[in-house]
Amino acid sequence: MTDTDSPPTFDDVASAAARLEGLAVRTPLIHHPELDAAIGGRVFLKAETLQRTGSFKFRGAYNAIAQLPPDARERGVVAFSSGNHAQGVAEAARLLGVKATIVMPSDAPAVKADGVRRRGAELITYDRERDSREAIAAKFADESGATVIPSFDHRDVIAGQGTCGLEIFETLTGLGETADQLVCCVGGGGLIAGIGIAAAELSADTQLYGAEPEGFDDHRRSLESGRIETNERRGGSICDALLSEAPGRLTFELNRRRLSGVGVVSDAEALDAVAFAFARLKLVIEPGGAAALAAVLSGKIEARDRTTVVVATGANVDPALFGRVIAG
Repeated sequence: MTDTDSPPTFDDVASAAARLEGLAVRTPLIHHPELDAAIGGRVFLKAETLQRTGSFKFRGAYNAIAQLPPDARERGVVAFSSGNHAQGVAEAARLLGVKATIVMPSDAPAVKADGVRRRGAELITYDRERDSREAIAAKFADESGATVIPSFDHRDVIAGQGTCGLEIFETLTGLGETADQLVCCVGGGGLIAGIGIAAAELSADTQLYGAEPEGFDDHRRSLESGRIETNERRGGSICDALLSEAPGRLTFELNRRRLSGVGVVSDAEALDAVAFAFARLKLVIEPGGAAALAAVLSGKIEARDRTTVVVATGANVDPALFGRVIAG
């Protein structure tokens, strides 16, 4: 077993935080009276929407690429993503002077594809329903010598995402607050896995919950069955950032021990959360990034009379879609 095949530890998360110091934005933990009133409890929103590239993904991408040896950096990196990990890898590679190639579905939001190109990475597009992005990336890596940077199932990526959790619990401690629960959007599960590592060390009594779109509730079903379950579809939800085929081996190993449950939200509930965030909180959140907020607003995860942290994971929403949503 290689080092990247084993789960990260809290020390790995702390090392990632040092590596990201001055590069990743220390995003705010927002407490807003309108959100408290809507939920009926005390809510803190971690605004990773304000992170570099507009999502938490920069954290894990930079932590992984920064640890590549010089010869691997010279051969470049390749990643597969619907957009947020793609932009995170592109930005991290740009900062480190590494060539990046991204395998991205042809139906990914244009704002995400444009963000990748703007950061100097090359794109390979594929059909989400027919093609295997993993196979395309593996073939490219074999032919070019590039290193694959997975979007979630990788020790260094998970550790980098865990820095989000480190910030959450450090900020709460500084405010003299504790959280009964934390709710986070789940695609492949890398972010909630990393947050779970931080929580176990810094806030062990905080319960962790995931939030997934209907039809893509692979984590919920996997937790119930005790084994990794896959989704029948690869596309078809407005929450494009969360459409992973199945939990990863590492992420499931971590999340099965730490998640207390998963709330499953509809596309309509996710869009309602996008509209609420803009109208009441003046925040831009993409549908997938708003799934955790949707889960508490809809009552899929009960937050009344509790102190809850909600992680808003991304802001890279298609402008035309966003315009329709906020117009009602």
